[in-house]
Amino acid sequence: MATDPWLNKLTAAEYRVLRQGGTEAPGVGEYVHTKTAGTYHCRACGAELFSSDTKFDSGCGWPSFWDPANADNVTLIEDNSLGMDRIEVRCASCDSHLGHVFSGEGFPTPTDQRYCINSISLRLTESGE
Repeated sequence: MATDPWLNKLTAAEYRVLRQGGTEAPGVGEYVHTKTAGTYHCRACGAELFSSDTKFDSGCGWPSFWDPANADNVTLIEDNSLGMDRIEVRCASCDSHLGHVFSGEGFPTPTDQRYCINSISLRLTESGE
């Protein structure tokens, strides 16, 4: 039986979220409150996912963005688990779980969407790096 190569690349916590669809606890992720300018990439494969220009404070306990940097870099999948109707957000490059997107919550953003993303799914590259 072959070993999953992601087990050697990711920490146990990263693997649980990115490859097994888990969720980190609210309010504890490294990017929940950051205001640093830059680009957020997939922690597993490095694909560009979100820009700090679209990050906003939703108060939900996870980093929130109102739009991906490039819609082709994320895949949206219907998620009816846990007795809820949600839309799961995955990395289009490596199929890693990132979080969920919600619409119509009334946030004053251009898209009225909230991409609620696990910090552990992301890696921030600061502007100018």
